[in-house]
Amino acid sequence: MIKIDILKKEFQRSGGILKTSELNEFGLSSRQIKRLLDDEIITKIKRGYYELTDYVVREEVIIARLFPQAVIFLESALCHYDYTDRIPLGWQIAVDRYSKTTQYSIDYPLIEPYYLEPKFLDIGVDIIEVDGIEVKIYNRDRTICDVLRYEKKLEKEVFNNAIDRYIVDSKKNLRKLFEYAEIFNIKNKVQTYIGMWL
Repeated sequence: MIKIDILKKEFQRSGGILKTSELNEFGLSSRQIKRLLDDEIITKIKRGYYELTDYVVREEVIIARLFPQAVIFLESALCHYDYTDRIPLGWQIAVDRYSKTTQYSIDYPLIEPYYLEPKFLDIGVDIIEVDGIEVKIYNRDRTICDVLRYEKKLEKEVFNNAIDRYIVDSKKNLRKLFEYAEIFNIKNKVQTYIGMWL
């Protein structure tokens, strides 16, 4: 007999998402999982991942649970820091360029993976907590470096807003900005767009 209320608590403790292996650890067999699906108590997000049907899971939690190595990136990070008024169509995430591309084809939420060299993936990562789940996001200084690196992919208004808002942000860390600019070989760009306001 499946205790639904206990199961729901277990889901909520995990940000609303559980893997097959976690359901198995909870004592559920594949037959019981199938019955929960048939009774519409849980819904399959993608192979091996489930959510409660009547529980709204925040999109960044889904991303963190499905892709623990992914980092919230570029325009999605700009939204978090309030550096843009434009909400991107899908979540932009940075992932290892050698990871399997098929794993990122999910129906919901809409994601747009950017495949980066592994050596660049962990630079400037911050952890934020969303509904008790750790979500990786690039810090504001790394994000501005990304804005400069991907200038041609961004609309002019998004680009300008991001730079303007970063310049007046009291939480920016210029030492980090120049450190990252060195790594990404964009020191001249940083000097041109941000150095003149310092």
